[in-house]
Formats: sequence, structure tokens, C-alpha cells
Amino acid sequence: MDLRRASAVCTRVLDAVDEVLVGKRHRMELVLAGVLAGGHVLLEDFPGLGKTLAARSLAQALGLEFTRAQFTPDMLPGDLTGSYLLDHTSGEFTFRPGPLFTGLLLADEINRTPPKTQSALLEAMQERQVTVEGHTFALPRPFHVLATANPVEHEGTYPLPEAQLDRFVLRLAFGYPDADEEWQVLERRIARRTEATRVDPATDAAGLVALEEAVEQVHVAESVGRYGVALVRATREHQSSLVGASPRGSLALLTCSRALALVRGRDYVVPEDIKDLAEPALAHRITVRPELWLNDVSGASVVADVLAQVPVPTPSTVR
Repeated sequence: MDLRRASAVCTRVLDAVDEVLVGKRHRMELVLAGVLAGGHVLLEDFPGLGKTLAARSLAQALGLEFTRAQFTPDMLPGDLTGSYLLDHTSGEFTFRPGPLFTGLLLADEINRTPPKTQSALLEAMQERQVTVEGHTFALPRPFHVLATANPVEHEGTYPLPEAQLDRFVLRLAFGYPDADEEWQVLERRIARRTEATRVDPATDAAGLVALEEAVEQVHVAESVGRYGVALVRATREHQSSLVGASPRGSLALLTCSRALALVRGRDYVVPEDIKDLAEPALAHRITVRPELWLNDVSGASVVADVLAQVPVPTPSTVR
């Protein structure tokens, strides 16, 4: 798929999602970039802000099979991967696939399930396969995870450690809508006369694979690439950082910036793409010094500092 056609498909996908999701186009651009980069996205925000609707609508617009897994404290790894069951007719055990065998999985409230089950999901995300009773099963392509987490409730939750957060290419929050957007949500609900929403597909699974391949054609000038590297390295040297972003953070920033450039209709990356993705791609990979936790210092504030300090490439060097 050539880049012009790929960009047009991305626009149609976002337009389709916009039909049911109000005021979130900029954030959905980033989510789509994470998917086109071949990664998985963590949506960490308060309840009722459209995380589930965003995941389901994106899956419908991309023409993917959609599965939702509601994570609970009693969930077992087999509830995700699937398990062998006895077929009483043949007397043999047959494998019954779990919800991981889908195009787009919504891992709802991932921080409510124990680490053993979280690890089963994260292994599938990284290896694109599951192993059950010594047998390995490849997951379908494309396979993407949109996970959600509630940042305000801590009782009965199992926060993802930094090493596992690092598996998500981006971590995003939607935030509350403004007054006009919130009224538009209500207005659309009145006009629909039903709670259910439906998005028409703008492409299909094969089309998404073609879009992911098209991302590899997007050009990155050395000055822009080195700008991204400088940002990542600055997080490691920041006075508030105990551990900065790893080279995996550099890769995430690079691949997502190429995808975002495609979404925005360009065949090359500009520094603004890097800036827009810096916090979603890097903040969750930074560990702040423990003595600063009470001073409102976070990975996001570290990223904001390095964005203000690292020189931006001149426009003449980005093509």
C-alpha cells in the first residue's frame, strides 16, 4: 500500500471513530499510531471517560475481531490463554482457545488481576504466542491489546511493575471533556435513541497489516532521530530520575512517530511528532526517586523538563 492511500485509510478510520467518540481525535491519533507501530496501548484514566468505547469503536473501524476480558482477582492464566478440555465423544483432550485469540483484545482493568495472570497476557503481547500444557499456539495477525487501568482505586489491585509497563508502547489518558463536548455526548445519545453504538469498518485485518507495513516506508532524518535519542538519554540523566527510559523507549518513540506521521498525511517525521509522543512513550518507563514521590514529581514531569531543555532540530534538517 502506498503512503498516500495508507494515510487516507487512517483518516477514514479516525472519522469513523469520531462518529461515536466525542472530542478525542487527537488522543485516538496516538492510539492508532501505537497500533500501526505494531504495539499495545495502556489507557490509564478515571472511570466513565470512554476507554471501553474507544477500544470497541477502533476495533470496528479497523474491521478486527474484538474481545473484551474483564480482569478480576480470581482470574487465572488459562482464562486468557485457553485450556485443554476432555471431549467425551472421542475421549481425547482438545484445546479451547481463550479470549487472547482475537484481533483486538480489551484487557479491562488489568491492575485488578494477580501478577501471574498479568504475566500470561504480557508474554502473549511480547511473543505473539501462548504455551499451554507444553504446546505452543501462535496468535492471529494482527493482534493488539488495549489495556485499561483505574488510577484512583488501590484496594484489591495489583499495579503493574515498571518492567511490565515497559511492554506497552504507549500509555495514555483521555481526560474529562469540556462543557460543549459533554453536551455533544448527551445530544448524540438522545438522537440515537439507544445505548448501543456501531462503527462502520474503514478497512479489515489484511488492510491493517498493509498499514503496518506502510509505516516502514516513512522517512526519519538523522537530525530528528538523534533528537529522539537525546530526549531519551536526558531522562536517564535527569536529577529526579532513579531509572530513565531504556533503548526500548527510543524504539517506541521512533516507531510510533513514523506511524503518527503516516496518520497525519506525511511521508517523513517532524519534531512535533516526537514531542506529541514523548510523554505517552516515555513517562511510564521512568522511575522517579522515592524521596520525590510526595513532591508531585512524576515521569510526565521529567519528560516535560527534558522537552524544554533539549534543542529542537531546525526545519531545514528534517526532510
